[in-house]
Amino acid sequence: MSHLTDRKRAVGLGSAKSGTAHFWAMKVSAVALLILIPLFVFTFGPMLGEEHDEVIAYFGRPFPAIVAALTIAVTFKHFKDGAQVMIEDYVHGLAQKIAIIVMICISYAAAATGLFAIARIAL
Repeated sequence: MSHLTDRKRAVGLGSAKSGTAHFWAMKVSAVALLILIPLFVFTFGPMLGEEHDEVIAYFGRPFPAIVAALTIAVTFKHFKDGAQVMIEDYVHGLAQKIAIIVMICISYAAAATGLFAIARIAL
């Protein structure tokens, strides 16, 4: 690491200027998912196999709807960031840029679809 200046070493940023922020965003979303996934399983699990009206009424309550919405949002954010890192590592050139754009569009579309479904049920 002798090629880094003292300032860059102190700030913690390498040549790309975004690696540290991306790393911390992944860590924060991973910790959030450690909390959200069990909450989601315990709120979603009892409704498996229940009648449609019961499920709609259950997810119409604030707590299950908020847990489901947060889980969907954080999961797809974490997916987007992780898939972007994989694409940056293994795909190069124009294909890399296209793959990242497509993956971001897919993850945002899936998150929006899930959040819209939860909003329709909850409201």
